[in-house]
Amino acid sequence: MFAFFLDGRALLVINAATLLLAWLCMRGDRTRDSDRCVFGAITATLLLVYLAWRWTQTLPEWQMTFPSLWAHAFFGFEIMTIAYTVISIVTLTRGSNHAPAADAGEAALRRSRSVPRVDIFIATYNEGLEILEKTIVAALVIDYPDFRVWVLDDTQRDWLKAFCAQVGANYVTRPDNTHAKAGNLNNGLQHSARAEHGGGAPYIMVLDADFAPNKNILMRTIGLFADPKVGVVQTPQFYYNADPIQYNLRSTECWVDEQRAFFDVMQPAKDAWGTAFCIGTSFVVRREALSLIGGFPTGTVTEDIHLTYRLMPHGYVTRWLNERLSVGLSAEGLPEYISQRSRWGLGTIQVALTADGPLRGRGYTLGQRVHYVHGLLHWLSRPFTLMLLAGPLLYWYFDVPTLYGEPMQFLAYGVPALLLYWAYSIWVTGSRALPIFTEVTQIVAALAVSATLVSAFFKPFGRPFKVTNKGLDRSKLVIHGKFATLYGCLILLSGMGLARAVAADAAASGLAFNIAWTAVSMVLYLTSLLVCVELPRPRKEERFPYRERALLRISGKAACGGHEYTATTVNLSCNGVAITSAMAASIPVGAEGAVWMEATGWVPCRIARRQGKLLGLALHLDMATRHRLIRLLFSEPTHNVASQGNPRLAISRLVWRAFSG
Repeated sequence: MFAFFLDGRALLVINAATLLLAWLCMRGDRTRDSDRCVFGAITATLLLVYLAWRWTQTLPEWQMTFPSLWAHAFFGFEIMTIAYTVISIVTLTRGSNHAPAADAGEAALRRSRSVPRVDIFIATYNEGLEILEKTIVAALVIDYPDFRVWVLDDTQRDWLKAFCAQVGANYVTRPDNTHAKAGNLNNGLQHSARAEHGGGAPYIMVLDADFAPNKNILMRTIGLFADPKVGVVQTPQFYYNADPIQYNLRSTECWVDEQRAFFDVMQPAKDAWGTAFCIGTSFVVRREALSLIGGFPTGTVTEDIHLTYRLMPHGYVTRWLNERLSVGLSAEGLPEYISQRSRWGLGTIQVALTADGPLRGRGYTLGQRVHYVHGLLHWLSRPFTLMLLAGPLLYWYFDVPTLYGEPMQFLAYGVPALLLYWAYSIWVTGSRALPIFTEVTQIVAALAVSATLVSAFFKPFGRPFKVTNKGLDRSKLVIHGKFATLYGCLILLSGMGLARAVAADAAASGLAFNIAWTAVSMVLYLTSLLVCVELPRPRKEERFPYRERALLRISGKAACGGHEYTATTVNLSCNGVAITSAMAASIPVGAEGAVWMEATGWVPCRIARRQGKLLGLALHLDMATRHRLIRLLFSEPTHNVASQGNPRLAISRLVWRAFSG
C-alpha cells in the first residue's frame, strides 16, 4: 500500500493539509478530554502509519553487515520511541484536578479544633547555610497548627546543629550514610517516633534541602488524606533559578525548565489513571503506610518512585496536587544537570529490576505495569537521540543510509507525522514543549544517560548515590571543553558532508533527504554547543519581582548626604534590592545609607550600581532581617522564572544568542 510514486504537487498537498489539520486541532480546548482524544488519535494514527511505512518499505534485507545492522538497530530504537509517544498520547487523554478537594480539606482543617500532627523532614547532605536556611526558616512559619521540623543532617555538621537550636528546629544526624537519602529519612522516622508517645506524627512531609515550602502547603495537602486510599500527596517542583538550558540560551523569562511539561501536564494525566508517582521532595506520606513497607525503600538511587510502587500493592495511590506549593533550586550547571538525569534513568531501571518492583512483583494491575514501562521507555529510548545525530554522518562519510527504499516518500509519511506531533506537543502542554528546545534538553544528556544504560546492563546495583551539587560559585564563564568539542566537531563534519553534497550526483538516492536531515541536525548541534558555554551568574541570590513603595536615605558623608528620596522597588532578593527613583542620577555609586520597605523597615545598604533611574542596592542584613526577607520571598513566592513558554520570544532569543556570542 506504500509503494507508489508521489510527485511534488501531491507531497505539497499532503503537507499543506497536515498543517491545516494541525491548525484546526490547535483551536480546541486542551483542558477538555474529548479534544485531547481527537487531536491525540489523529497524531497517533499518523505516527503508526509512518511506522508501518518504515517497516514495509525502508528496511534492507537482514544481513550480518554493518549497514544492515545499523538500519535495523535504528528502526528498533525508533519503534521504542514511537511506543513511548503513543502511550504518552493515550495517557494524556485524561487529566485530574484536585483543587476542589484541597479547598474542602483546607476548610475542614481550619474549622477543626484539632488537626493531625505533621513531622517535616528536611534531608541534607552537603548544602551550605545560604541554601538550607531558606528551607528551614520557611518551614518553621508554615500556616498549620501542629507540626515539628526535623533537619536530618547526613554530614554531622556542628554549625548546622547550632543553627537549628537557634531557630527552633530539631536536629538529627547519624554515624554513617548507609542507604543515602532513604537511610537518612528512615533515621528521621526512628527519632521522630521516639520523641512522641504513640509512634510519632501520623503524617510526614519531606523536603529536599533546597526546597522552601509555601505557608499553605500543609493546609492544601493534609485534607486530601481524608480518602483512605491516598498514601502520598505529591506537589510539583518549581524552581526560582533558571536551569542551564534556560540560562545559557538567554531564555529565562520566555522558556520553561525541562520538567515543566512533565510536572504540569503528564503527572496530572497519570494521576487520572491512578499512576502518578512521588518525585522526592515537597510531598506528604502516611506514617502507617511507611510502616507497612518497612520505611522509605532502600536499594535503589530513586527512593521516590520506588516509594510509590512499593505502596501500590497495598492499595495506596499517590495523589498529585498540581499547585505551586514550594520553590527550589534547579541544577545550576551542565554537569550537575546531566548527572541528575543519569541518576534518574538508573533509578528507574533499578526499580524495574527489584523483586517487588512493577515488572516482577505481585499485586500490580496491568495498567500500573504499563505506566511503569512507559517511564522506562523514556530512558531506554535515549540512545535513539545519539543515533539521530550519527545518521547523516554515516551517509556522508561511509555511504551507509539509514532509510532504504524511496527516501522522498518521507515527505508523505514522516514529515506529516512529525509536524502534527510537534503541533500536538505544543498544544497539549500549553507551550511547555517546543522543537529545538525540547530536543536539546535530550541531546545534552543523551550521551551520559546512554552510557549509564549500558553500564546498568552489566551492573545495575551497587552504585553510590550522587548528590546534585548546589550553591557553587557560578560567577565565571565556564566552557565545558569535552562537550563543546564534540558538538563543534559534529558541526564541522556535517558542514564538510554538505560540501560533499555539492559535488555529488544530484540524482543520487537519499541525497536531498540527508541534506535536510543534516541541516536540522546542525541547528541542534549549534544550540547544544551554546548550552555548553555556561554564562556567568553574577548574582549569588536570585531576584524576585517585588513592586512596592520605598524610601532611600543617604548618609551624611556622601555628596548628597542627609537626603531622603522616594522610590519604588523593582525586584528583591535576600541580599539586595533594585529600586527606581527620579533622583537616581544625583546619588553616587558606593554611597552608604538605608532603605525603607514596609516588609522590613529601615535596612542599612550601599549603592552598588546605577543605570539611569535604576539603582541596585546591596543590603547589610542582620540575621533577623534576613529571615524576615526569606519569609517574605519564599513563603509566598512570586514567579521569577517562566512557568509557560513564549515560543516566538524564545526562538528570537536563541537566534540572538547564536549570533551575539
